[in-house]
Amino acid sequence: MLLELNISNFIIIDKMKITLSKGFNIITGETGSGKSIVIDALNVLLGGRASRDYIRTGCDKAFIEGLFYLEKLENIKDVLDEYGIEFEQDNMLLISREIFSSGKSISRINGRVVTLSMLNKLTKKLVDLHGQHEHQSLLLVENHIELLDSLGKENIESLIIDVKKEFDRLKKLKNRLKEIGIDEMEKERKIDLLKFQLNEIDSAELRIDEEEKIIGELNLLSNAEDLLNIINNILECINSNDYYETSLLDQISSVSKNLAKIVKYDDKFMEYNDIIETIYYQLKDIATELRLYQETIEYNPERIKLLEERLDLINNLKRKYGSNIEEILKYRDKISYELEVILNNEREIENIKKEISSVEEKLNVICEKLSNERKLIAKQIEVEITNELKELNLKDAKFEVSFEKLDHFTEKGLDRVEFLIATNPGEPLKPLNKVASGGELSRIMLAIKTILADVDNIPCLVFDEIDTGISGKTAMIVGEKIRNISQTHQIICITHLPQIAVLGDSHFYIEKKKIEGKVVAKINKLNYEERVNEISRLLGGTKLTEMTKKLADEMLMASNKKNKVS
Repeated sequence: MLLELNISNFIIIDKMKITLSKGFNIITGETGSGKSIVIDALNVLLGGRASRDYIRTGCDKAFIEGLFYLEKLENIKDVLDEYGIEFEQDNMLLISREIFSSGKSISRINGRVVTLSMLNKLTKKLVDLHGQHEHQSLLLVENHIELLDSLGKENIESLIIDVKKEFDRLKKLKNRLKEIGIDEMEKERKIDLLKFQLNEIDSAELRIDEEEKIIGELNLLSNAEDLLNIINNILECINSNDYYETSLLDQISSVSKNLAKIVKYDDKFMEYNDIIETIYYQLKDIATELRLYQETIEYNPERIKLLEERLDLINNLKRKYGSNIEEILKYRDKISYELEVILNNEREIENIKKEISSVEEKLNVICEKLSNERKLIAKQIEVEITNELKELNLKDAKFEVSFEKLDHFTEKGLDRVEFLIATNPGEPLKPLNKVASGGELSRIMLAIKTILADVDNIPCLVFDEIDTGISGKTAMIVGEKIRNISQTHQIICITHLPQIAVLGDSHFYIEKKKIEGKVVAKINKLNYEERVNEISRLLGGTKLTEMTKKLADEMLMASNKKNKVS
């Protein structure tokens, strides 16, 4: 409910604070006193169109603020969570809007700046404003199906749950299909590319240490002639075949023989003789190894060409897939997995498509049952609302619930539901937002709200111009219906009819005053005596008489008794 409304520098309002109560709040005042300005300010606060024309003359901005108490959190908590707005523990919500002379405005919820769309989404769950304003939930076609379902909750709740469950399942399947599915041509192109790359790498039969070995062998083969010359020189030095030259082995053998002679006279050279012998045999081993190595060295142009081609292949793969063979093989494993995923996805796509088809078949059956049940509920409320309209002096009005089958599933099924109305004989049924008169529209809304009162979750209802074109008995019926709704909702009602005004739990009076040469609208909450005077004014005009005051007192007393009984 709306606890408090603060308005500053708005048209002819300088500063106004309205502390509202639960139940039925009445606002009255003389014509042109500013009653509708309060509703205009509330409409702006709720996200309605803001204009620089609303700013009071001589001021640079207008400010409207509303303090709400939320008895039921489930209706609004999801929206607050969605926008990341912190919620006070005492269930209070503070909404404000500033309008600047530039024409721009700033909206805040609990101190946080929000966009106009965010503000509208939230406030549509808080206040329903009926009159010449856009902030009316019943004018939004998307709300009609929810209201219809609320009325038939006992009969269709399980079907609604089943539809939502299967729809959520269908949505998940379609999202998964979207995730794994790619364009058919793109998929084929990707498969061809991956297969080509895999084949190119696999056909090379790469080995981790292969490149180093090839480079080493090429190095040997390319320098074979030099190596053979060097080996020949070493062998010639170690063991010369030249008769005129003494080889290294011969010289060491000679040294060993002479040392052996010395040892006969002095054995301290025995150790050196052993060293010389070791060197002799090691040189012989080296010569043997070099001869064997010499036999392996062969200048082979064909082998060199083969190795160079292999090295070119490796370098080509390195340019494409990695800086070394290890990286190429890692890339190979990666694309192999990627190809496997795509091929597996094709199988998964087929399975998902089959599952989607199955879920859609099931949904069709449930949606058809739900639609049939809705149509039964619709027939019932068509009669009830048409009867309500007759009581509200719209005797020729006809109300109908229109059904249109959608070509796609929604979480509410396959129905598009819209409330239609015809207010005069011979007129075609029209959408609610095509009803021209604000007062007429308010009475239509009242009739619908009367039927929907127990299931409508919007806590605060505002009626502006609801009494336009009615009087007498109709006015009393309108007032009683509003009071009945006020048992479950907070009502704010602007009226000029005493029959409605006497039914209020709280009564506010708006008047215009001239302060320092400027016209200013002021509001006061009336006590009982002041209410008697105001009801008297509504009964008989500006001049109060004892007769009108007595009648006003009797009407208030009778209303209070009814309130106590109810």
